[in-house]
Amino acid sequence: MSLPQYKLNLLSAKGTFMHLSPLTKVACAMALILTTSDTMSAVETQPANTSVPEGEMRYKVSAFPDRVALIATASPARSQTFSWRTQVMSEPALLQITAATPSPGLHLKATEYSAEHVRLTSANGKAQHHRVTVDGLTPDTLYAYRVSGDGTWSDWYQFRTPAATFSPYTALYFGDAQNAVYSHFSRTVRESLRTAPRAKVMLYAGDLVNSRDGIHDDEWGEWFAAVDWMAATVNQLPAAGNHEFSSDDDNPIRHLLPNWTAHYPVAGNGPDALSDTVYFSDVQGVRYIALDSTEALQDEAHAKRQAEWLQNVLADNPNRWTVVFHHHPIQSVSKGRDNPPLRKYWQPIYEQFDVDFVLQGHDHTYGRHSQLSDHSGPVYVVSVAGPKMYLVSDEAQRVMHRTAEDTQLFQTLAFSEQQVAYRSYTATGELYDAFILHKRADGSKRLTDQVPDTAERRCQNPAPARDDRCWNGTDVIYAQPIKK
Repeated sequence: MSLPQYKLNLLSAKGTFMHLSPLTKVACAMALILTTSDTMSAVETQPANTSVPEGEMRYKVSAFPDRVALIATASPARSQTFSWRTQVMSEPALLQITAATPSPGLHLKATEYSAEHVRLTSANGKAQHHRVTVDGLTPDTLYAYRVSGDGTWSDWYQFRTPAATFSPYTALYFGDAQNAVYSHFSRTVRESLRTAPRAKVMLYAGDLVNSRDGIHDDEWGEWFAAVDWMAATVNQLPAAGNHEFSSDDDNPIRHLLPNWTAHYPVAGNGPDALSDTVYFSDVQGVRYIALDSTEALQDEAHAKRQAEWLQNVLADNPNRWTVVFHHHPIQSVSKGRDNPPLRKYWQPIYEQFDVDFVLQGHDHTYGRHSQLSDHSGPVYVVSVAGPKMYLVSDEAQRVMHRTAEDTQLFQTLAFSEQQVAYRSYTATGELYDAFILHKRADGSKRLTDQVPDTAERRCQNPAPARDDRCWNGTDVIYAQPIKK
């Protein structure tokens, strides 16, 4: 343990110092002096994946409902799934929903539903994760709802159901958050809602959290602290990444962690045995299809099964636009990564059915490319929203239209009948990449680049931890400025 890290742990534990050996006291005192010295050239940092000090229960379950989210169903114009968390309750949790009006008397006309739940125990206590799916909603209608806790209620949230047929709107797309989610990802997602305040969809390409060694509820607490009321008012479309899975010594095969299904009861219309992570949702003339690349890469049978399901979903698709999203890229951007099974089983289907966009994560870099041969084919994008940053490969720099390192990003897709305006913005709101995808009446497509006249971004970290990455993502929470 480094001296600065020891100091941080020491200061969070009252009374510990008096019980240390004399030699250790001297070492700690030296650490305190060194970390406050103006002559210091650099400060070691404490590797950490959350901002929660050891021993604290920042995200302890309680009587109050939290982690409230809108989860898209297969047809969110007419149905909606709601999820939230409380402490264990003796009675079923409730949801009240009504058409929104300016009057505070929302409860007078609200319809009440009892929730189902799953239980999940973590270091933050024994929790019930509640979920309700409401059918029979009216398209393009503003609704208000609230959910109950143990003897209490949440605030009233509002959301608008999508229209029943195509109508222009904007969707938001995010790559990996994964590390330092509250500390660093939060600014990205907040800036996205300033840019697209009426977005109807928030789409995540996996690795929402890290969860490498099991259940880390503080990470999920930080995830929901970052997305906050946005998750409760904008439909959520998540794909599972490899960090939503875990393995252990007894079973090296990665398995989906219970946190995922507890927080995200997705549409459930995927293939058997994969319906917790594979699904589609039709939102106002756009079909969104989530695939599970983790399962596909660790079991060829799962890659084939998803390919068969995907063919059927694309063959019977009445929507104007189609977006497929999954975690691992078809064409990797970062150094030393490659996913041949996805190109073997999935890419031919994307091109056969002329999918419009394939949105991905995993590589902790940015890369965008397309072939659009014979005026058809997808645009492939890889992006990153959190602070973990890798390096772009020489091959990606050579073949991709736009790449980036060391850059937190979010993307907007503004759908209209004849075109989609794609924009990639940095976490500070600057335009980084842009194009217009035009679609003619016969279905043929044309792409017009609108890349800003700025240089591609490269790693600016003066002391990267490894030769294949710019930042670890766990080295930024307690980082201090370099002092001279």
